Amino acid sequence: MLRFLVASLLMAGAVVSCAPTQQGAAQMVTVTPMLIKVSEGAARGATVTVQGRYLGGPSTGRVRLGANEQGDGGYLFPATAVQSWTDTEIVLTVPSDAPVGASWLFVEVGGKRSTGLPFSVRQ
Repeated sequence: MLRFLVASLLMAGAVVSCAPTQQGAAQMVTVTPMLIKVSEGAARGATVTVQGRYLGGPSTGRVRLGANEQGDGGYLFPATAVQSWTDTEIVLTVPSDAPVGASWLFVEVGGKRSTGLPFSVRQ
Protein backbone atom coordinates (compact mmCIF):
# COMPACT_ATOMS: atom_id res chain seq x y z
CA MET A 1 0.00 0.00 0.00
CA LEU A 2 2.83 2.38 0.87
CA ARG A 3 4.53 1.72 -2.49
CA PHE A 4 1.29 2.54 -4.28
CA LEU A 5 0.90 5.82 -2.35
CA VAL A 6 4.49 6.92 -3.07
CA ALA A 7 4.17 5.96 -6.75
CA SER A 8 0.88 7.88 -7.01
CA LEU A 9 2.41 11.01 -5.49
CA LEU A 10 5.41 10.84 -7.82
CA MET A 11 3.16 10.41 -10.87
CA ALA A 12 0.96 13.34 -9.83
CA GLY A 13 4.04 15.54 -9.50
CA ALA A 14 5.22 14.54 -12.98
CA VAL A 15 1.84 15.33 -14.54
CA VAL A 16 1.63 18.76 -12.88
CA SER A 17 5.15 19.65 -14.00
CA CYS A 18 4.13 18.98 -17.65
CA ALA A 19 1.18 21.38 -17.58
CA PRO A 20 1.54 24.58 -19.67
CA THR A 21 2.17 27.73 -17.69
CA GLN A 22 0.88 31.24 -18.26
CA GLN A 23 1.09 33.25 -15.08
CA GLY A 24 1.31 36.83 -16.23
CA ALA A 25 3.14 39.35 -18.33
CA ALA A 26 6.23 39.26 -16.13
CA GLN A 27 6.72 35.54 -16.72
CA MET A 28 7.61 33.99 -20.07
CA VAL A 29 4.71 32.40 -21.93
CA THR A 30 5.53 28.76 -22.67
CA VAL A 31 2.61 27.81 -24.93
CA THR A 32 1.53 29.11 -28.30
CA PRO A 33 -2.01 30.51 -28.38
CA MET A 34 -4.29 28.54 -30.71
CA LEU A 35 -7.42 29.82 -32.43
CA ILE A 36 -10.18 27.29 -33.01
CA LYS A 37 -13.11 29.34 -34.25
CA VAL A 38 -14.04 32.94 -35.00
CA SER A 39 -17.54 34.17 -35.69
CA GLU A 40 -18.46 35.07 -39.26
CA GLY A 41 -17.31 38.32 -40.79
CA ALA A 42 -18.90 41.34 -39.16
CA ALA A 43 -19.57 45.00 -39.82
CA ARG A 44 -17.97 47.79 -37.87
CA GLY A 45 -19.70 48.10 -34.49
CA ALA A 46 -20.74 44.41 -34.44
CA THR A 47 -19.63 41.82 -31.90
CA VAL A 48 -17.07 39.14 -32.76
CA THR A 49 -16.35 36.02 -30.70
CA VAL A 50 -12.97 34.30 -30.91
CA GLN A 51 -12.57 30.82 -29.40
CA GLY A 52 -9.31 29.05 -28.74
CA ARG A 53 -6.82 27.84 -26.17
CA TYR A 54 -4.09 29.60 -24.20
CA LEU A 55 -5.47 33.03 -25.13
CA GLY A 56 -4.07 34.67 -22.01
CA GLY A 57 -5.97 37.73 -20.88
CA PRO A 58 -6.42 41.40 -21.68
CA SER A 59 -3.30 42.35 -19.72
CA THR A 60 -1.02 39.92 -21.59
CA GLY A 61 -2.64 39.60 -25.00
CA ARG A 62 -3.77 41.55 -28.01
CA VAL A 63 -5.84 40.83 -31.10
CA ARG A 64 -4.49 41.64 -34.56
CA LEU A 65 -6.28 41.70 -37.87
CA GLY A 66 -3.24 40.68 -39.90
CA ALA A 67 -2.36 42.00 -43.31
CA ASN A 68 -1.26 38.55 -44.46
CA GLU A 69 -1.44 34.85 -43.59
CA GLN A 70 1.60 35.10 -41.29
CA GLY A 71 0.10 37.94 -39.25
CA ASP A 72 2.61 40.57 -40.31
CA GLY A 73 1.41 44.14 -40.32
CA GLY A 74 -2.26 44.77 -40.05
CA TYR A 75 -4.56 46.40 -37.55
CA LEU A 76 -4.32 46.05 -33.77
CA PHE A 77 -7.66 46.04 -31.95
CA PRO A 78 -7.62 48.66 -29.17
CA ALA A 79 -8.17 47.56 -25.56
CA THR A 80 -11.48 49.44 -25.60
CA ALA A 81 -12.82 46.96 -28.18
CA VAL A 82 -12.61 44.07 -25.68
CA GLN A 83 -15.92 43.18 -24.03
CA SER A 84 -14.60 40.07 -22.26
CA TRP A 85 -11.46 37.93 -22.39
CA THR A 86 -10.76 34.52 -20.89
CA ASP A 87 -8.14 31.90 -21.65
CA THR A 88 -10.56 30.24 -24.10
CA GLU A 89 -12.77 33.05 -25.46
CA ILE A 90 -12.50 36.69 -26.47
CA VAL A 91 -15.53 38.87 -27.24
CA LEU A 92 -14.78 42.07 -29.16
CA THR A 93 -16.57 44.95 -30.80
CA VAL A 94 -15.27 45.73 -34.30
CA PRO A 95 -14.04 49.35 -34.03
CA SER A 96 -15.27 52.01 -36.45
CA ASP A 97 -11.74 52.46 -37.82
CA ALA A 98 -11.07 48.74 -38.50
CA PRO A 99 -10.04 48.14 -42.12
CA VAL A 100 -12.80 46.79 -44.34
CA GLY A 101 -12.13 43.61 -46.30
CA ALA A 102 -10.83 40.08 -45.90
CA SER A 103 -7.78 39.37 -43.79
CA TRP A 104 -6.47 37.04 -41.07
CA LEU A 105 -7.20 37.28 -37.34
CA PHE A 106 -4.49 36.49 -34.77
CA VAL A 107 -4.08 36.64 -31.00
CA GLU A 108 -0.67 37.49 -29.56
CA VAL A 109 0.12 36.54 -25.96
CA GLY A 110 3.44 37.40 -24.37
CA GLY A 111 5.09 37.77 -27.77
CA LYS A 112 3.79 34.45 -29.15
CA ARG A 113 1.44 34.63 -32.12
CA SER A 114 -1.49 32.24 -32.47
CA THR A 115 -2.53 30.29 -35.47
CA GLY A 116 -4.55 32.53 -37.78
CA LEU A 117 -8.13 32.32 -38.98
CA PRO A 118 -9.65 34.14 -41.96
CA PHE A 119 -11.90 37.04 -40.99
CA SER A 120 -13.43 39.94 -42.84
CA VAL A 121 -14.80 43.30 -41.77
CA ARG A 122 -17.85 44.41 -43.74
CA GLN A 123 -18.83 48.01 -44.39
